[in-house]
Amino acid sequence: MNILFTNRQSALSISSNQIERLVHSFLTWKGVSCNEVSVHFVNTDEICRLHDQFFNDPSPTDCISFPIDAPGDEGYTVLGEVFVCPQVGIEYAPDDPYTEVSLYIVHGLLHLLGFDDQKESDRTIMRDEENSAMEYLKKNKALLHEPI
Repeated sequence: MNILFTNRQSALSISSNQIERLVHSFLTWKGVSCNEVSVHFVNTDEICRLHDQFFNDPSPTDCISFPIDAPGDEGYTVLGEVFVCPQVGIEYAPDDPYTEVSLYIVHGLLHLLGFDDQKESDRTIMRDEENSAMEYLKKNKALLHEPI
């Protein structure tokens, strides 16, 4: 599995190895195989631009996902792209931004797997999935953390 990571922000220090470990652990736990998935850390300006362009909302948001291929598709599969704004995590959870940003990645990956959070009933399912995933990742030491 090719996990592509780009870092176009400077608010949160992170290594590509941590991203790869979290994404690989999560997708393995969910039983999902694909050839490629991308995670992009972006600054507030970029997340606002994407949010406005694709959702007609110029406000900052935690993450935006763009599914490409469905899990289990034939041939070379690109699961999709997840754009995360760590600055939002820092502002929302200043005492533990790494766990918060880990949650944003999990949330984005769940969207790539087809989970939705528009309706209350779907939101409940999504939150349960997020909680289970975060528990699993914590137990397996795959959550993001401050570099040593």
